[in-house]
Amino acid sequence: MSKNKVLVLYAHPSPRRSEVNQPLFKASQQVEGVTAVDLYHDYPTYNINIDREQQRLREHDIIIFQFPLYWYSTPSILKEWQDLVLEYGFAYGSEGTELHGKKFLCSLTAGGKEDAYQTEGYNHFTIRQLLYPLEQMATLTGMQYLAPFALFGARTAREDDRISTHVTQWKALLNSLVNDDFDYKQAAKVEKLTMCLNQPDSEEKA
Repeated sequence: MSKNKVLVLYAHPSPRRSEVNQPLFKASQQVEGVTAVDLYHDYPTYNINIDREQQRLREHDIIIFQFPLYWYSTPSILKEWQDLVLEYGFAYGSEGTELHGKKFLCSLTAGGKEDAYQTEGYNHFTIRQLLYPLEQMATLTGMQYLAPFALFGARTAREDDRISTHVTQWKALLNSLVNDDFDYKQAAKVEKLTMCLNQPDSEEKA
């Protein structure tokens, strides 16, 4: 069976304060076939090595942005990464075909509860709607967009004892992506990717 190479681009400006994303990143480092990159660690002054990042993209089949949701978007270094790395002629344009056929998704945590991310909720939009700019980025660059792997209510995840379950699901997802044992069509349709994970403790999914 052919295997995929998965690239996790992790962005958390305060990793020491992270209760969920840091354990997820450490779990990524333990999965064979996954390259896990800490962007804030590698580029503390935002001096992003464009050639190196573009080569990483060429070498991987599945690209994942992992981050805490900040003001309904990504932490700033991921925007800087997009602005610099996804150049015309590389990622888009008539000759910018390097990302064509790859798959893209977000692994994110949100402080608010899931019911806040609904049309009638506090934030007025679903999580997938808030990520439309990233979905369009994937579309423009020829990648298949998959729904996000999301944990809501991240502020209380530790006291609610939900972190270990989420990390277990994350590792299962990464292994499934590496082994190409995943329903991509279904994952492109749903609101959040945990709906696609056939785990026995589904009531705990976020």
